[in-house]
Amino acid sequence: MAFYQITAGEAASMVRNGDTIGVSGFSRAGAPKCIIPEIAKLAKIEHSEGRPFRINVFTGGSVGPSCDTVLSEASAVNMRFPYAANKDLRVKANINELNYTDVNLSDTASQIRKGFVAPIDWAIIEACELQCLGDVSRIYPTAGVGISPTICHRARKGIFVELNTWHSQRLMGMHDLYELEDYPYRTPVNIMQTTDRIGLPYIEVKTSQICGVLECNLPDESAKLTKPSELTDHIGENITKFLLNDIKSGRIPRSFLNLQSGVGSTANAVLSALGRQKSLPNFSLYTEVLQDAPLEMMLEGRIEKASSSCLAVSDSFLKEVYQQMDQLRDRLVLRPTEISNNPEVIARIGVCALNTAVEADIYGHVNSTTVCGTHMLNGLGGSADFTNHAYLSVFSCGSTAKDGKISTIVPFCSHIDHTSHYVHVVVTEYGVADLRGKSPMQKAAAMVEIAHPDYRSLLRDYLKLAEQYGGHTHHCLSAAFAMHDTYRRKGDMRLTDWGEYIKD
Repeated sequence: MAFYQITAGEAASMVRNGDTIGVSGFSRAGAPKCIIPEIAKLAKIEHSEGRPFRINVFTGGSVGPSCDTVLSEASAVNMRFPYAANKDLRVKANINELNYTDVNLSDTASQIRKGFVAPIDWAIIEACELQCLGDVSRIYPTAGVGISPTICHRARKGIFVELNTWHSQRLMGMHDLYELEDYPYRTPVNIMQTTDRIGLPYIEVKTSQICGVLECNLPDESAKLTKPSELTDHIGENITKFLLNDIKSGRIPRSFLNLQSGVGSTANAVLSALGRQKSLPNFSLYTEVLQDAPLEMMLEGRIEKASSSCLAVSDSFLKEVYQQMDQLRDRLVLRPTEISNNPEVIARIGVCALNTAVEADIYGHVNSTTVCGTHMLNGLGGSADFTNHAYLSVFSCGSTAKDGKISTIVPFCSHIDHTSHYVHVVVTEYGVADLRGKSPMQKAAAMVEIAHPDYRSLLRDYLKLAEQYGGHTHHCLSAAFAMHDTYRRKGDMRLTDWGEYIKD
């Protein structure tokens, strides 16, 4: 049985105002690149003729400009769910021109299945191979999975497949595609080791669901990572020393832990710094994203095994990875986010979570998504999935931002994604604040010491001010956000005058 060949424009013409599209991929890897730009063109035409056209866009995580940029520029998004790091979409979200909903990535597929959000109308999937076996067909994803199985199985109107020959068919067999059972009484997710497999290497769907297939040859729209810097090297060295000390003291098993690393240049650079420290044993990754540094270390043997939801690497390097896929075949597995980020598995196998913070406050709360409490920077992603269930949770950040005008260590976070209950360690280039087993005031003393020297006296002055109000956790409520407010008004947190904020 032959599949119906379709053009991107023909596929886009079937999408209606108010529809919900589910998009394959994760962190740009494995995201479709042909049909959605045509939907954006359709939206512009509809708007020019005075007709409304907005759709809901559900993904596994961040995707490339061929989705978020083109749809944002066309003002074609009603609701974006559950994660976005695209600057064009961010602008629209921060002026409330679209509805952005942020959730833990491990919950996304489950919330779709439970009907907490709009039902999926269309699934748009990128594949490296598509096989028809009569009434059923098999879709083999490319370099990113996300929520692909769920959106395929939940698409009410149909599935469009972008068969992308740029991606190697050597990816076939690298995926472990499994959906959690419905509530109640789910059975355990039977993963005991990093690369245990519990699902299928393909997405099985009814052939009748596939409304069209188009062929393309396009690379992933990979984000450019900045090179490691002196700052990230210092942070990596501080984390390494801390981990080595925990191994020596017996707090971390000598066999070490599975590591998880967040998304972006800082996370990539920190993991690279850890890999260079030969005093740390070889390790495995149970994570949501594999960037350049960990994949390079896998090819070198420094990282033994890895589970992820995507290969978010530069296009040239991904081609090299495909050429060497045979040596990774038994050491690498790509999963849906509800499994790569599954709290049950994270808690069972022992994960050291390494994530980055926008800011951390002196009591150990962490903000990883929002600037000055008001403007969305990016989604929560999987950081809470890992932080809340990790054997050890570590957050890192440079001590300042905006050329020193912002301190990332503040009296109180302007937005809290991770409460102090789950944040074990905070690291800057100035040191490590080990918050385990400490009271709030002991945490505050440790956090001040890893702040930038320009801000330590300012933070100590805040603590002296807050001490007057007593309590288990000292706070002067009228001054808790004074540093943020000073930056808003004057453009530099260092100009804070606590006296302006004292209210009798």
